[in-house]
Amino acid sequence: MARELPHSIEAEQSILGAMLVYPSLVRMAIDQDLHAEEFYVEAHQRIYRCMMDLVDSGQSVDITTLITRLNDTEQLALAGGADYVIKLSDSAVSSANGIFYIDIIKERYHLRRLIETAEQIAEEGFDTGSSLDEVLDHAEKEILEVTRSRRASEFQSSKEVVSRVIKELVALRESDNHITGVRTGYQDLDRMTNGFQRGDLIILAARPAMGKTALALNLGMYTALRNPGAVAFFSLEMPADSLMKRLLSAKSQVEGNKLRGGNITDEELNRLNEAGNELGAAKIFIDDSASIKVSQIFSKCRKLMSEHGLSLIVIDYLQLISGSGRNSGDNRQQEVSEISRNLKILAKEMNCPVIALSQLSRSVEQRNDKQPMLSDLRESGAIEQDADIVMFLYREDYYKKPGEQEERADVNEVVDLNLAKHRNGSVGHISLVFNKSISAFYNHIEEGGY
Repeated sequence: MARELPHSIEAEQSILGAMLVYPSLVRMAIDQDLHAEEFYVEAHQRIYRCMMDLVDSGQSVDITTLITRLNDTEQLALAGGADYVIKLSDSAVSSANGIFYIDIIKERYHLRRLIETAEQIAEEGFDTGSSLDEVLDHAEKEILEVTRSRRASEFQSSKEVVSRVIKELVALRESDNHITGVRTGYQDLDRMTNGFQRGDLIILAARPAMGKTALALNLGMYTALRNPGAVAFFSLEMPADSLMKRLLSAKSQVEGNKLRGGNITDEELNRLNEAGNELGAAKIFIDDSASIKVSQIFSKCRKLMSEHGLSLIVIDYLQLISGSGRNSGDNRQQEVSEISRNLKILAKEMNCPVIALSQLSRSVEQRNDKQPMLSDLRESGAIEQDADIVMFLYREDYYKKPGEQEERADVNEVVDLNLAKHRNGSVGHISLVFNKSISAFYNHIEEGGY
């Protein structure tokens, strides 16, 4: 025997009756964002919708105007007739209890939505024609939609916002730490950005072999070692073991080629073990799926968020993410536009910075000045628009012929990090030191470890 969906006819009758007697209850229902579809009984939906039509047309809501409007729109019989409307006014509660009955109606509505969503998810689960990823993604979206609709945001008065902002400014003024976001570990970058802000989408772009993966790993490692939340690293190009070797090399300062060849001294092995213990204790999670959709990234990040919290998400790299494939006629540029928009949504939903690495177009190579610019981003329009920060990594030595490159006693190279776009701050160039042999980036003023 099928069970009845949650509802309260008494609460619905009481609030509708009260609205016919107390004008203040009409305004309360509007202020509480009560909608016709939240009523369970169809006749009550029609009556409430008609009440809102009267309000929109500037008329008062009472028994006479309601019956007249229902009759004029040929809905009076469907709403139970004139006798039922009159009977509703006899069910009126006091205006003081109105909010209580509105809460009951809304609560039962959300329970019905949750049950209906669960039934829909079950049906999709039985449909073997749908892939598991599609079913899981749709299930998460539907459940989150119920949650979001229940927690609809309200206006915030200027008084509330000003008070909150002033308190934050006073706290910053009184502390030595003026970094409001996630520290990067690079002083000039932190100074320019005040740390990567939660909810920001950061694009790190460069031509191949410039060191953008190494820089992203350094940023992720610094964040993981100094924050309680996890760092999620999605590597679509490089296996997890290779990434970990780079991290171990940067942390221990043992050259990467030694890790690949195994020619390691006892002292270096001790340093690697120490680095391994620190990295093992840090919450760094690597996903090296060669092909992944944005929906899968959302799903995995939600799980990580619920279990460990999130401090940073890194995606290497944007152009390798698979499109949703909803419209077979979509070209790649439209797909990338959809992906970049979703990555911005990801940053806001997870409330942490998202660093997405991006390739640059070959047009850079055709210019005398090889310094990247925003127009060099592949499918630049959407990426540039959605990003809060766009950073370009540039190594001048990359374009020099072997004979022209400077001979250095060490392997450190000064590289340029250009903040070409910064939605909430200044733009400009930052110098970093890159030690390619250990995949490590340092502050220009102090070349040291972590």
